[in-house]
Amino acid sequence: MENALQIRVGKRIQEIRIEKQISQQDLAAKCNFEKSNMSRLEAGRANATLSTIETVAKALNVPAIEFFKFKD
Repeated sequence: MENALQIRVGKRIQEIRIEKQISQQDLAAKCNFEKSNMSRLEAGRANATLSTIETVAKALNVPAIEFFKFKD
């Protein structure tokens, strides 16, 4: 599956957001994204650019590398 990485990264973004008790709407607003775009990113239906990864990491106050630390 060629988009497995983007799905896994999206899930990690969602996990971290939930751990920090931030709604998807609030995270989207902090990133200056539409909520629908944040939803697609978390679902792995959007291929995030490095600048998108950096923006989301800053909004969540975590290093971008956290999005690549998978639990398996």
